[in-house]
Amino acid sequence: MNSAIPVLREYEREGEKVFILRNFIEIRIPSKVYDSLIKRKSKEYIISYAEPRKVLSHVTKRDLVFVTRESGIPLMGSSAFGIIDRGTNLIQIRPVCGCNLRCIFCSVDEGKNSRTRATDYIVDPDYMLEWIAEVVRFKGRFGNVEAHIDGQGEPSLYPYMEGLLESIAKLREVKVISIQTNGIPLSERKIKKLENFVTRINLSLSSLDEERASRLAGVKYPLKRVLEIAKEIAESKIDLLIAPVWVPGYNDDDIQKIIEFALEIGAGKRYPPLGIQKYIPYKFGRRLKKVMSFKEFYKKLEELEREYGVKLILKPEDFGMYKCEKYPHPIKKGDVFKARIVADGRMHGEKLVVVKNRVVTVRTDRKIGDFVEFKIVRSKDGIFLGEVLD
Repeated sequence: MNSAIPVLREYEREGEKVFILRNFIEIRIPSKVYDSLIKRKSKEYIISYAEPRKVLSHVTKRDLVFVTRESGIPLMGSSAFGIIDRGTNLIQIRPVCGCNLRCIFCSVDEGKNSRTRATDYIVDPDYMLEWIAEVVRFKGRFGNVEAHIDGQGEPSLYPYMEGLLESIAKLREVKVISIQTNGIPLSERKIKKLENFVTRINLSLSSLDEERASRLAGVKYPLKRVLEIAKEIAESKIDLLIAPVWVPGYNDDDIQKIIEFALEIGAGKRYPPLGIQKYIPYKFGRRLKKVMSFKEFYKKLEELEREYGVKLILKPEDFGMYKCEKYPHPIKKGDVFKARIVADGRMHGEKLVVVKNRVVTVRTDRKIGDFVEFKIVRSKDGIFLGEVLD
């Protein structure tokens, strides 16, 4: 795969030259530095090597960390980027952070002006594929593998998505490729390309009323465009699952309409057409006052199942998922390590360190390059969190 990023747009703002790369990555260089170097060097050279510089996500305006083979940052151990294996034949692949929406129910407080997220990550596609191939070879011993592209944000913002999917599809152990998306960055052209590799798209759609959809999304929501995208997917070779989040007090009147829409356009050719999700308030997510209990949620789904004759209470078996051995990790809860900080963490007050070819998030305000001694306090699903020892 070719991971070169062309400059799509450039302009000057507040004493800085700003370069937009593939409409996602934003690089700023002080104008004086740029003007002095352009006489001797090419634009591409300056962007690559000039200092000081700041690399930002063009979507969220947050600091952006390129995770490459040369960075030395492993692609297992973080929930923000890389690969997550939760002990089934499905592996989660997270090549990018950041979101074009600011949903009021977001479980990870994503989008521009997030109060908790400090850093975004984007993974080099060749490096991503190396790790995917390794994990897939291991998981393939237990049966067919599903490669599921998701993330803390909108995965389809990843500028190398088509090339990565094409490469994943060539791995013989991978039998299903699925993507989670809000659909907005997609187009008819992209869908035609994706249907060569993608088995299923899980499309987030939580209202069929434009004003209500915008309120839920936290931005002006292009409902008409998303509905057209849903129809394009349903008419393609890709299976479509519409996945609304039921937010009590906001979209109660929309759920039945979404069910009817999904059935009308022919969602669910191979898999269930709908995956209705319950709004759950998370510690570091956006919290709303009204929360439906699980008992009430499943009771309502049972009633809707009877009314529409469609399965809404889903199980892993509906997607061909089953439990199997996890990819091994050399770190366990209670282990104590000392390591150098290599990058800023996903949230404020966090940093990343590398231990035994795994990335560990450590809660600390120390600087990149400093060494910290810490204890592993979380190791579930191979996602590691460390607390600094006094």
